[in-house]
Amino acid sequence: MSAPADTAKGAGTPTPHTPNQPATSGNASARKTPAPKNSILHQPKAVWAVAFACVIAFMGIGLVDPILPAIADSLDATQTQTSLLFTSYLLITGFAMLFTSWISTRIGARTTLLIGLALIVAFALAAGLSGSVEEVIGFRAGWGLGNALFISTALATIVGAASGGASSAIILYEAALGLGIAIGPLLGGLLGSISWRGPFFGTSVLMAIGFIAIATLMKKAPQKPVPTPLSAPFKALTRPALAILAIAALFYNIGFFILLAYTPFPLGLDEIGLGLTFFGWGLAVAITSVWVAPWLTRRIPRTRVLWTVLILLGLDLVAAGLLVSSTAGLITCVVVGGALLGVMNTVLTESVMAATDLPRPVASSAYSAVRFLGGAVAPPAASIIAGAFTAATPFYVAAGSVVVASLVIILGHRAIAHVDHEEEGELEEAEAITAGE
Repeated sequence: MSAPADTAKGAGTPTPHTPNQPATSGNASARKTPAPKNSILHQPKAVWAVAFACVIAFMGIGLVDPILPAIADSLDATQTQTSLLFTSYLLITGFAMLFTSWISTRIGARTTLLIGLALIVAFALAAGLSGSVEEVIGFRAGWGLGNALFISTALATIVGAASGGASSAIILYEAALGLGIAIGPLLGGLLGSISWRGPFFGTSVLMAIGFIAIATLMKKAPQKPVPTPLSAPFKALTRPALAILAIAALFYNIGFFILLAYTPFPLGLDEIGLGLTFFGWGLAVAITSVWVAPWLTRRIPRTRVLWTVLILLGLDLVAAGLLVSSTAGLITCVVVGGALLGVMNTVLTESVMAATDLPRPVASSAYSAVRFLGGAVAPPAASIIAGAFTAATPFYVAAGSVVVASLVIILGHRAIAHVDHEEEGELEEAEAITAGE
């Protein structure tokens, strides 16, 4: 099932449409679907199946956080080598996302999701059976391929199929992201306290459950999707609005993954301690992405929310550098950073979906590719910088990177200003959904 394109806000006159259905080509006789109850919880079973699998997929991002020191000790690996577990995963994820829309529009969203999940199951299991850090790095790369096929297709699928329009769909997707990021480190810490292999085996089992859920609850699309050209994501990045948001996301993700992948080393906690720390971080991501971000965007233009939160995140990262020798201080900065990241993730995703009239799979894969490539650079760079300078320096570099992201948003405002103008109906509905009315 392939999500249809939206009409870009501010780039012509958008076709009116109900919150429950995508924009039409102006056919006045298009059947209107009755509005759902004003709750994000009222979704089709297929959406819940994809959202559940999203939770597990995003668990993979933070799963290895609590076991990074343990992997380094058990496999005689350096800090830089261990950080490559993130790099191989994110590099392949980002690169492969340039081709996911081409694949999904030929074999269908359901088949693409299932292939992605199957790859994650296989490579997570293989990583747990590895005998060297090089093997784990390689299998994490294969995991990233499955992740790319799944994540970019899942976003388009949820946005296209969820009740309540794009806003509620994105909130649901980001809630899955936040929940997965929160549970991942906690599960990683608990299983990692037994063996560093445990989190990989656990992910493989959970992803197999996600595979079964989608296979049984998500039906094949009645119509074959329109094939997307292989060049579509590359051409998409020539659109000024999408390019600006993607570049901002690249620099933002450098700060994101320095905080996520580097912080476990200066914290110096055991697996349980790291798991609890990043559980708090992920919980903050989930809370602000679901409740705080919509509240802010109802009152403040999206672009202003973006650059303001990026500057606040930069200040938080500077504080992390100053407090690097204080365990309590650094934990506080991690959790505060999670709260800011939750707002950023939701508002940035909403902005990308509203930025162009491109099909959602194309916009999602093009933007996500650039974003993940930024994250791939950060973990080994942070370790190298820490070795060359001080333990605090990577946090200052991360702060500088997110400030660059804020400047990209500010200087490119003219090209992305239309994402600030949502249709009145969607704003009212988002308010009702988040208020639980």
